[in-house]
Amino acid sequence: MERTVSGNENKLVDAQDFLPLLGTDHVEIYVGNAKQSAYYYQAAFGFNVVAYSGLETGNKEQTSYVLQQEKLRLLITSALTPENPINAHLAKHGDGVKVLALWVDDATHSWKETTDRGAVSVQEPTVLKDEFGEVVVSAIQTYGETIHKFIERKNYSGPFMPGFEAKASTFEVKPIGLQYIDHCVGNVELGKMNDWVKFYEDVMGFGLLLTFDDKDISTEYTALMSKVVSNGNGYVKFPINEPAKGKKKSQIEEYIDFYQSAGVQHIAVASKDIIYTVGELRRRGVEFLEIPGTYYDDLLDRVGDIKEDVAVLKELNILVDRDEEGYLLQIFTKPVQDRPTMFFEIIQREGAQSFGKGNFKALFESIEREQANRGTL
Repeated sequence: MERTVSGNENKLVDAQDFLPLLGTDHVEIYVGNAKQSAYYYQAAFGFNVVAYSGLETGNKEQTSYVLQQEKLRLLITSALTPENPINAHLAKHGDGVKVLALWVDDATHSWKETTDRGAVSVQEPTVLKDEFGEVVVSAIQTYGETIHKFIERKNYSGPFMPGFEAKASTFEVKPIGLQYIDHCVGNVELGKMNDWVKFYEDVMGFGLLLTFDDKDISTEYTALMSKVVSNGNGYVKFPINEPAKGKKKSQIEEYIDFYQSAGVQHIAVASKDIIYTVGELRRRGVEFLEIPGTYYDDLLDRVGDIKEDVAVLKELNILVDRDEEGYLLQIFTKPVQDRPTMFFEIIQREGAQSFGKGNFKALFESIEREQANRGTL
């Protein structure tokens, strides 16, 4: 299947449909303390707990909380025993994304198609059953220690999947307008970006959506390169970054130094009202990258008319960019754990299908200031 997608260079995507994806099922984050992390995502990001697995459900190996807001689902997991491999993952990487789970109609077909094309199998198709029906799960390896799970839940009516019980938040949670995952970004080692683009093209049938080189993404001190791959229907998009040569250490190199491998750099979440969402996040204590006020001086000259009040965008530090199909608003949190690794992007698309190329310089200069504060630039 071919489709044209608007972006910097209006590249033609050639995506094969042997792996039809319905969207992102969930993102699983390994953390040191699932109970406390679940509270953070409830109190700060407005997620509700909908399901739980742990000692009380008969799981003596790990504890997991399923958090949901509209179509966005996070699975927060910790180990219960010292020998659990989750602990080795945490010791090496710190808190971070382990699983990018993809929602499919047929998890067995998805596993067979991808492993036949060279994917490393992590889990053969496994049928999980309880009184609500069955879920089929399979998994393959991607960059670093990250995996893709294929989740087939068409014959299931339970709260999440077998092994989990329905659970509700124990306090009143106020959602903040987050809707679904727009894209997930991976950082890979120098020279590995094209290898992983080829993996997604050859093994998963994705097409190349956009390419950014070090001329697009550079400052006086650092640079990086990025390519965006997408599945055929555009529901799943994965930008992949690698460092480029610069005078100082780029944010990608910093990430790989602290994460100790390739991994998921950030999760971009769509908002239906970014001004409300960011206002709430700030009020609840979430920290964001800071953009100089001068960014807004000629904003309308650069992006044209927008419906938002520039003064409000400036107060909240929200960035704006435009492409041929409209404009977008975006903002980036600071890392949400102690290591300078994973963070979140909040994005509101007003027609635009691109990724904010016009904001790259301001954004990366802001990250460099954070790196300088950490002594890692």
